[in-house]
Amino acid sequence: MDVTDSSVRQASPQDAAACIAIYRPFVENTAISWEIDVPSVAEMASRITAARDTHEWLVLEGDGEIIGFAYGHALYRVPSYQWSVETGIYVQLGCHRAGAGRKLYTQLLRRLTERGYRRAFAGITQPNEASNGFHRSFGFQDAGLYRRVGWKNDSWHDVAWMQLDLPRTGNPEEGPGPIL
Repeated sequence: MDVTDSSVRQASPQDAAACIAIYRPFVENTAISWEIDVPSVAEMASRITAARDTHEWLVLEGDGEIIGFAYGHALYRVPSYQWSVETGIYVQLGCHRAGAGRKLYTQLLRRLTERGYRRAFAGITQPNEASNGFHRSFGFQDAGLYRRVGWKNDSWHDVAWMQLDLPRTGNPEEGPGPIL
């Protein structure tokens, strides 16, 4: 698919069904998603709303359909971690390696930076060289490995954690500002 005519926009709860259609094969057929059951439309709409309120949830539209989504949410729900964000991205099967993910993630990371977030983290079920390479192409660096942490599809899976310092002006050691 050619993504040059596609556009990134903020997701709305009305996009929940389209996001589920993209997400379903990852939940049902892979260990990439950590979920066992596909969320309902109401649950996905709730996730979109929550992410939009405090972080970001974006969709990529092309030819009148949503072909991918990317989001950020709280890494850990304690006050001292509020400037860190966990990211996720899913692109419709058949649209991989066409630039959709890059277009989405570029906008996601830019918007998270503009809101005041300082660090982005990605948890990637292993093995997944495509996702590892994708994240490294944005500057993510290895931060750690949870060994045999997830049980899915009749086997244990490692999760690699990668980290990206989001660009900031001024002294990086200064205290963070407010999240917008």
